[in-house]
Amino acid sequence: MTDAFFRSLADAHRTAPPPLPGPALCQLAEDLLDLLFPERTGQRLPEPAAVAARLHARQQQLEGLLTTVSGLPVPPAALAADLFDRLPLLHELLLLDARAILAADPAAQDLAEVICTYPGFYALGLHRFAHALYQRRVPLLPRLLSEYAHQRTGIDIHPGARIGRSCSIDHGTGIVIGETAVLGDHVRLFQGVTLGALSVAKELAHQKRHPTIEDHVVIYAGATILGGSTVVGRHSLIGGNVWLTESVPSHSRVYHRAQIHVTRVEDPSADLTFSI
Repeated sequence: MTDAFFRSLADAHRTAPPPLPGPALCQLAEDLLDLLFPERTGQRLPEPAAVAARLHARQQQLEGLLTTVSGLPVPPAALAADLFDRLPLLHELLLLDARAILAADPAAQDLAEVICTYPGFYALGLHRFAHALYQRRVPLLPRLLSEYAHQRTGIDIHPGARIGRSCSIDHGTGIVIGETAVLGDHVRLFQGVTLGALSVAKELAHQKRHPTIEDHVVIYAGATILGGSTVVGRHSLIGGNVWLTESVPSHSRVYHRAQIHVTRVEDPSADLTFSI
C-alpha cells in the first residue's frame, strides 16, 4: 500500500456524508409494528392515554431521525406528523393482509399465528412503512427498510412497488418485486416469484419496467413475469415455473407442462448408466 492510497481513503472519510440512521429506523419500524399488533410482543398498553403517549414518543423519534437526512421534500416535523396520521390506514391494510394469509393457508391456525410468525406478513408490514416514505420522496431510508426486511425474510420488495389490499404471501422465500410493479387487490404469491424487468438498461430508470398484476390473481412458486407493459388480467392463475413476458387477459390459466417420465424395475441398479 502507498501513501497515495492512504490519502485517497482519508479524503473519502473526510468528505463522506453523515451516516444514515438505518439501525434506528429499522428498530422504530419494528416498534410500530409491535404497537399496531400487540400479539407480537409481551408489552401491553391497555389505556388509550398510554397508547397515545407511546405513539407520540415514536413520532418524535422519527422526527429526530429525519433531521439527519438531507434532501427531504418537507421539514422533518411535518413529514413525521403526516406519516403518523396515516397509521390508522396502515393498520387497516395490514389487518387485511393478515386475514388474506389466514384465509389462503390451511396450515395457519389463527390470526395471531400469522401476525407473530409469518414472514410474508412481516415483509408486507415493513414494505408498507417503506412505501409510505417512498411516496413522500424521502431519500434512501425506504431502501434501508426494504433491505432490512429482505435480510430477515428472503422477500425482496422494492419500496416503490404498489401493493393493493388483502395481499397474501405464502412461504415467500425468494420473492422479488420490482420498483414499478403494481399489484391489485387480493393477489396471492408463492415462493420464488419474480415480478421483474425485461431490461436493466439504465436509461429506463424512470419508465415503468415491471408488470401489473390485476385483482384476484394467484401466482404459484417459481413463476417469472417480466416487463412494464405486461399485464396479468384479473382472476388469472399463473402456474409454477411459468416464464411470462406478454400480457394475458382476465380469467386466464397459464401453466408450464413438464415432461416427466417414471419407470419401475425390480432392480433399480440395472438402470444405472454411469460409473464413478
